[in-house]
Amino acid sequence: MALRSDQSTTRDSREKITIRNVSRSYGSTRALADVSASVAAGEFCCIVGPSGCGKTTLLRAIAGLDDPDGGSILVDGDPIAGPGLDRGMVFQEYALFPWRTVRGNVRFGLDRPACDCPDCGARVRELVDLVGLDGFEDAYPKELSGGMKQRVGIARALAPDPEILLMDEPFGSVDARTRDRLHAELLDIWSQTGQTVVFVTHDIDEAVTLADRVIVMDADPGTVQLTLSIDLGRPRERTSRDFVDYVARIRDELGSPVDDV
Repeated sequence: MALRSDQSTTRDSREKITIRNVSRSYGSTRALADVSASVAAGEFCCIVGPSGCGKTTLLRAIAGLDDPDGGSILVDGDPIAGPGLDRGMVFQEYALFPWRTVRGNVRFGLDRPACDCPDCGARVRELVDLVGLDGFEDAYPKELSGGMKQRVGIARALAPDPEILLMDEPFGSVDARTRDRLHAELLDIWSQTGQTVVFVTHDIDEAVTLADRVIVMDADPGTVQLTLSIDLGRPRERTSRDFVDYVARIRDELGSPVDDV
């Protein structure tokens, strides 16, 4: 199978996120250096690379939580000026309020700013059902498994109906079996909502399982090495020759064993 790479920094008129020559330093450490990339509307895009390559820094900049030193990031052609309800963020460390129930944590996503939906209760119930937590509305985080906590985080991020979902290694702390199930559920949610997803991971198999395109980054400083279109149907079989070829291509690009990235 011929693997398609996309070295262009612009895609087409459906471009949702545009990253132009973005740089970011922390003291003497250059986290990002002249990074350019784009994400199309409705695309599931994964960013993969070794620790320290600036994946999270780039995601936080798209979220408006971190300001680049140089360059620009645009959504629908408009520069990002800070966090916005058009972008929902899912963190690796769950970030749930321990004193709030599942319902309360999901509802928090509607309370920033004050909710203007006609029926907040119905919206919360819809989201709880969407992430497969029906019956756990009154449970507290301490009563939930890691996978269930992450489902709550996803539901909370989806609450204000953002156009873009940003995910920072959200399944890194769950076991392999739970991760596989969450992959399937996330892809189902994505297919239902049609949102643009940017998903950061260090796991190459995870990136090839989920993505329409993979942005491969290198470290010291963080730069984009390659963007690779994943021309596979879903669901994807990890033992298939085509899947293995994509993983090998990314692994070779990084120059490291899979376990090291």
